[in-house]
Amino acid sequence: MELPGTPSDEVPAVLAEGRGDIGTLFVSMATRHPDGADADYLRWHTLDHRPEQHRLSAVRASLRLVSTPECRAARAATRAPYDAIDHVMTYFFTDPGGMESFLSLSKALGDAGRKLPLLPPVERGVYGVADKAAAPRVKAGADVLPWWPARGVYLLLEPDSTAASDLLDVEGVAGVWSATSLPVGARLASAPAGQTLSYLFLDDDPVVTAHRLRPVLEDATPLFAAPFHPVVPHEWNRYVP
Repeated sequence: MELPGTPSDEVPAVLAEGRGDIGTLFVSMATRHPDGADADYLRWHTLDHRPEQHRLSAVRASLRLVSTPECRAARAATRAPYDAIDHVMTYFFTDPGGMESFLSLSKALGDAGRKLPLLPPVERGVYGVADKAAAPRVKAGADVLPWWPARGVYLLLEPDSTAASDLLDVEGVAGVWSATSLPVGARLASAPAGQTLSYLFLDDDPVVTAHRLRPVLEDATPLFAAPFHPVVPHEWNRYVP
């Protein structure tokens, strides 16, 4: 059912009240749990580690994604080492300066016995937000998509970016955020500088939407193009690799 009113991105008075202050993403891409304990890991991370990060003033939002066998089968593109990705964790920061407190908090939690061994990493990156767009039908503006209750997320990792307008025309794509990897030290990230990561926030089933996106991506050359489910709290076995 169509929501009422004019989309926020078309209302200057709404935008004048704030555009959000997220400028940086920390993205951790990892493989499945080596012992098959993915649900146990998601339980710990969602109930303990992830909420603790929000005590940092620089952390504005967070998003945890999981690939299922159906998601894997619907990937439009994948190559080594990205084909091993089954988990993606994103923290939305105001700016790169928040990384130091992020690392300090991680150490403090570890010293308190509050950390499990991390999932085997594939790639970690620090990204600067470049573009944001929302489909008018969702009404909520592009600035607030990290808090919008997406049914799924489609990730596009590319040497360059695909035009958001092309992606928003696909049924099920409610909005797009694109970010470019920054040149930071190995202590924080392993992603090469300059690659583009796009988050397609979905209001339809991610696997179904992935099949609709495939023709749009035929002329693109993504390193990785894949649908994911968001973690459902307290239903730890609902979406696992």
